[in-house]
Amino acid sequence: MIKIGCCGYPVGRKRYQEVFSLVEINRTFYEIPKISTIARWRKEAPENFEFTVKAHQSISHEHKLRLAETMKAFETMKEICRELEAKILLIQTPASFKPESLKIAEEFFRGIERNDLIIVWETRGQLWEKEETREELRMILESLDVPHVTDPFRTLPVYSGKVAYLRLHGLGSRMYYYQYSDEELLRLRDAARSLETKEREVYVLFNNLSMFEDAYRFQSFIKTGKFPPLSLRGSESIRNLLGRIRYPVKKNDLMRRIGWRLMEIGGKQIRIEELLRDIPSKTYKNAEEILKEIET
Repeated sequence: MIKIGCCGYPVGRKRYQEVFSLVEINRTFYEIPKISTIARWRKEAPENFEFTVKAHQSISHEHKLRLAETMKAFETMKEICRELEAKILLIQTPASFKPESLKIAEEFFRGIERNDLIIVWETRGQLWEKEETREELRMILESLDVPHVTDPFRTLPVYSGKVAYLRLHGLGSRMYYYQYSDEELLRLRDAARSLETKEREVYVLFNNLSMFEDAYRFQSFIKTGKFPPLSLRGSESIRNLLGRIRYPVKKNDLMRRIGWRLMEIGGKQIRIEELLRDIPSKTYKNAEEILKEIET
């Protein structure tokens, strides 16, 4: 089974839960909500709705998985997971947590009391992608039964166990500022299916600025074999988009704000940066000035 959702709520909870049956709670990374708040989230969600939880940053970023210093926060995260009926807790370490600290991570995962909770670990940084590091990581995670979390467009997990957990952060030069094309979502489907088995569930969590639309389109494709159209279609959609921008605006700022988005023109998907690339580098006072340059 391939389960699809977003990292956090990109829209209101009620609207989101009408479309998806899975969400990764990110708020718990930044602050510890009251248990009464957590209980309300569970109560107000549909019965079949699934939560996963991202562990508080004190575990991963402040104390960097040092067992003695993380125990209290880890027990709190377990309590939150129990209240949400969440079976998966994500621990995401920063790029500053490098492979030379792998033994610290091993001590942490061996020392914690998981009970029935599945702990998954997202490593970050290019050093973790080196082949010799991946092999060492694989052996340790397999022995610990800790699924490895990756962005499949960068690399696949070294170990998954009963759960493959994928987080998508975008393919642009800036993390998160990205929208996935049909072709890229096809590749994502193939990657997810390569990890899927009768015993293994595959979680696909989008974590980019267009996560709601991308996750919806991917979910529709998995269910029906067809992609819904993009929300931006035709010349009128670009006019409406430019009309929502605050002016005056410089070309560079315009490219940064909306250049990463996709739109459909003449049956093809293109990035808005392709429309803006050749317009003069100057400050624009309104949408009409930009549209005039695009048309010429």
